[in-house]
Amino acid sequence: MKEEERILCLDYYEHGIVVHALNALRNDLIGEKRPTDAVDDLLLKTIEAPYQKHKRRSHHEAR
Repeated sequence: MKEEERILCLDYYEHGIVVHALNALRNDLIGEKRPTDAVDDLLLKTIEAPYQKHKRRSHHEAR
């Protein structure tokens, strides 16, 4: 069975919020002495996510 992927487009500000929220969750889990493996993996994926350049139309292009 094929695994589904979801693509989430975030701007710089939103990306920062997600990274900080995951890091706060990770710190809480460490404080509670609970495993952080899933959050660690997701945090690394979020930090290392590639940028996507948006194609922009020129002013002379028809809409």
